[in-house]
Amino acid sequence: MEPLTNFPNGIASFGVPVLGGGLPATSGKFIFVNYGSGSDGNNGLSTKTPVKTIPQAYSLARTNKDDVIVLMGNSTHVLTAMFTSSKNRVHFVGMDGAPLRKFGQNTKVQLGVTVLAADIATMKNTGVRNSFSNIKFINANTVAEGLYSVVEGGEYARYDHCEFYKSTDLDITGAAELVCNGDSAHFSNCTIGSNANAIAGAIIRPCVMLTKALAGVGKVSRDVLFESCQFWRWVGNTANAFVWATSATDVERLMEFRNCLFNVTKKSTAAPAVAIGGTHALTAGEIILTGSTAENGCTAFATQTGIHSCLPTYAAGGGSGVQAT
Repeated sequence: MEPLTNFPNGIASFGVPVLGGGLPATSGKFIFVNYGSGSDGNNGLSTKTPVKTIPQAYSLARTNKDDVIVLMGNSTHVLTAMFTSSKNRVHFVGMDGAPLRKFGQNTKVQLGVTVLAADIATMKNTGVRNSFSNIKFINANTVAEGLYSVVEGGEYARYDHCEFYKSTDLDITGAAELVCNGDSAHFSNCTIGSNANAIAGAIIRPCVMLTKALAGVGKVSRDVLFESCQFWRWVGNTANAFVWATSATDVERLMEFRNCLFNVTKKSTAAPAVAIGGTHALTAGEIILTGSTAENGCTAFATQTGIHSCLPTYAAGGGSGVQAT
């Protein structure tokens, strides 16, 4: 009988994960990436022969074969240009000696400073049924167009125990850690945003931006689920929000925030007027909050048509929660 993976006696033989937070059972191949000591001249098929860069590993991955790219966590994986994941059913897993982390993942993928307008994010996903697990995505770029950490524009993507961090453009309207334009994307146990960097001024600089009009993404936010995720912000003005829609049709059918936490750090000097907002009433879909809470501020979860909180109403202030609409 043929082995299930290319490691019949090792890390995931016959679907039993024994390395890091667990590698998926697959009939595809595993490709290892070690930015610190790997070489793009290697075949990447073992921890002893890893490739160096994510683009090289991706060139070896096959579409629709459930190949797994394993990112070793001993060095930050530095990108010199935005990485685009356009193949289908390719899976990215960050190695870590600890169980899966909600933030501070051992494996970090970072885009440094570039000069290309096309580098709008650290990563853009446009493929079908791709997955990303146990990875911290960082964007430290200062190019004017580099406004995001991750742009999700694929179909049925899954992000599990990932962190999204944008350390620059703290005073730029429209910047965000995540652009969520994916069809049926699922975010589970992720941390989006930062409580270490202050947002400056009366601007809309959310954790999650919904913007159907963004060129080159391909999809729209449709039937999206954020589950057990946390959203962090340090704000200085009531204008900021955690999630922001730029048009009436940015959400189609449904977006749900299930058991999520919206946290305004105590270091903030203002409370956001709304946790989730936008420029128009939503006409093509609705946003629903189930079991979610907001701490240390936010006058309301939302005030516009198309956003609903399935929670009791509480008076704002006094540590008693937020006004749910």
